[in-house]
Amino acid sequence: MSEFARLLEGYHRFRKDGYPRQRERFDHLVEQGQSPKFLIIACSDSRVDPSQIFDVDPGEIFVVRNVAALVPPFETTPGLHGVSAALEFAVQVLKVEHIVVMGHGMCGGTKAALTQEMLGTAPGEGGFISSWIGLLDAVRGPVAEKYGTETRDAERAMEHAAVQVSLANLRTFPCIRQKERTGELKLHGSFFAISEGVLHLLDETTGQFNPAE
Repeated sequence: MSEFARLLEGYHRFRKDGYPRQRERFDHLVEQGQSPKFLIIACSDSRVDPSQIFDVDPGEIFVVRNVAALVPPFETTPGLHGVSAALEFAVQVLKVEHIVVMGHGMCGGTKAALTQEMLGTAPGEGGFISSWIGLLDAVRGPVAEKYGTETRDAERAMEHAAVQVSLANLRTFPCIRQKERTGELKLHGSFFAISEGVLHLLDETTGQFNPAE
């Protein structure tokens, strides 16, 4: 069986079992539209699926996934601002009440930001990745100075720092800043440890990530 045929086999299982089981919910979503309360910003890593981790039904979470779960700062320069467009839609149109930034262990994007292994590569050969993870340049220095660039402690520190960078960049968006100030919107930092299957939540007062209770 080819890999694509195996993918389609999963679809057929969904059509046979999953869709009928959720038919009433899908019908409701068709008629009423989506109204998720949560925006999850997660990494594209195939091992970290927010729907599985939070065990949610269709329509419960609006998800943005990209390399290292990064959010760029608010800017009005011309360009294709995919993450910003998704944020704008989630906050202004869907009116989500929570934004959760979810980093994860063994993240290749944050590791590449730490080692700078793709620095100087051409677009299409690593250059797009290098530009994107350049969002972490400001936090790389302190991490590298304390832990070096080759240790697991350094990688974990970068994984945690990336969550905090994304939270700080979220707060550069005027609509998010305003809604957080009025209590209409809450921001959360989190980290999923793949090796343990444990979700950690960021305490922004202490900067520590603690297991979710």
